[in-house]
Amino acid sequence: MKNLLNMRRAAVGNGAAAHFHFPPPGTRQSEPAQIDDVSASESDVGTTMEPPNVSPVSPPSRPVTPLHAVQVTASAPNGRAVQLADAADVERMSERNELTTFHTFRTFDYSVSLLFYAKELKYYAALFQEDRLWRVLSTSDLNTAKQLFHHMQEQATRLSDGETRRLQLEAQNEQLKRMIDESEAQAERLRQGMQRTAEQNQSMASRQHQLRKDLALLESQRTAAQAQLNKVHRQVHQLNVANNEGIPHMPR
Repeated sequence: MKNLLNMRRAAVGNGAAAHFHFPPPGTRQSEPAQIDDVSASESDVGTTMEPPNVSPVSPPSRPVTPLHAVQVTASAPNGRAVQLADAADVERMSERNELTTFHTFRTFDYSVSLLFYAKELKYYAALFQEDRLWRVLSTSDLNTAKQLFHHMQEQATRLSDGETRRLQLEAQNEQLKRMIDESEAQAERLRQGMQRTAEQNQSMASRQHQLRKDLALLESQRTAAQAQLNKVHRQVHQLNVANNEGIPHMPR
């Protein structure tokens, strides 16, 4: 007790008593007196007091909360809620003429419609296959509904790419078939023309050969006839001379 009073007097003397906390008299001292934080000018009292070494106390362990499944609602890129609608409900509303069509897109057997349900201010983006409802999404925001419509439009276009390619290939095959038929017909005409030309050439060659034979024969006949004619002319001349020799000569 005397030591405690002496420490109190020393603290009052150096002006630092206000920073000590003393328990009331008669209280059992289990821990030393604590010192508040002071500035450098106030704590410079000549004797440096080091704080006692205190071992760190680990925080109490917290209980682990088990994880539970959370239902997630689909949302559009801009954060507005999008829900997967019941196709049967949409078909019933359509049969009751409760839906208004804003936009429609069709490509082959696929079509997309942007529908509006005025009673609940809801928009439906519906994808159809062969005029049967395949998939439908609902939202309460028009801009989100337009985005869904364009998204389904792109999806329908991708789905119909195979149909587009099939029709293109069928058309190309038909065109190639026609070109083959036309080419074969042209080749046949050319073959027939060449055959006809060859036949005509052969016929002309045969005719020319026969003509040359005929000309040769006629030329030989003409030569023989000319020789016979010359012979006859000589005979006639000789006969004329012989006849003229029997005629007396008359003086002039």
